[in-house]
This record gives sequence, structure tokens and C-alpha cells, in this order.
Amino acid sequence: MSDHAKLNFSELVEEYYTPLYRFAYSLAKNEHEASDLTQQTFVIYAEKGDSLRDAAKVKSWLFTTLYREFLRLRRRSANVTTQENEILEVEAPAVEPGIARTLDGKSAVDALDQVDEAYRTPLTLFYLKELSYKEIASVLDIPIGTVMSRLSRGKAQLKTILLSNRTAS
Repeated sequence: MSDHAKLNFSELVEEYYTPLYRFAYSLAKNEHEASDLTQQTFVIYAEKGDSLRDAAKVKSWLFTTLYREFLRLRRRSANVTTQENEILEVEAPAVEPGIARTLDGKSAVDALDQVDEAYRTPLTLFYLKELSYKEIASVLDIPIGTVMSRLSRGKAQLKTILLSNRTAS
């Protein structure tokens, strides 16, 4: 969509409900909480969305809002420890060409679900939601270097999972 400013609220919901719900589900791991998070994101947009200065950034704003709402609920409902920033950046090993050809979508998503949450969220935003490093940094409220590090570590973990699933088959 080229001009977010011309969207009315119902068009905005129609365009972004499904991707936001999928992101919420990847975080919450249950349909009820994913629905609640998605709906709450639109409630917050209805209340505060008019303060968004750059209408072209509505997608990033919605994902950021949903993620922050998820964190707020997690902090309130459980003893969630604050994740520390990673210090080291590691280079992810290259994925073997055979893996990509033999994967189906479901096994890839199942493998992604096994990745540690700290890495799963950036991987989901990057590969499934197609956000840039800068947008991911904004959504997660972390430095771009940390995004790069988490993506790198997440890719390495995902590769290990995929290889172990492949040899187990």
C-alpha cells in the first residue's frame, strides 16, 4: 500500500489484522491471547494513531505497539526476567542448499517455534513479516547491532534444529 494516510480505520484493520494476528500468535503461542493482543493493538491505534506523524510508518507502529503490549502483559502476568543485551555478535553458518529444497512451510514454522524466544521474534519479523533491521530494532526497542546478533544466533539455532529434524526423519 502506498498511501497509508488515505486509509480509514476499517481499511487499516482489513489490511493489517492477519499479519498482526500471526505475529501475536508467534509470540503468545495461543489463539485467545493472539486475538486479544491484535484487538488491543487496534484499540490503542484508535486512541493514539492520529498522533502518528508519518503515516507511511503505520505498519511498523502497529507491530511495535503489539510487541510492547505483549511484553506489558507478560511482565504483569508472570515473573519475566528482562533479557540482557547480547555482547557478542557471531556469524551464522551458511545453510546447506539441500535443506532449503527439502523443507516445507509447516516444518519450517515448527522448527522456528523451537528457537529460543529471544531469537524467534526477530526471525519472525525479518522473514515472515519482512521488516527491515531498522524496523525490527524499532519494534523491539533494541539497537540494530542487537537485531543483527539475534538474527545471526537465531539462524544458527534454526539451522541446528532443521538439521536434527532432518536426520531424525
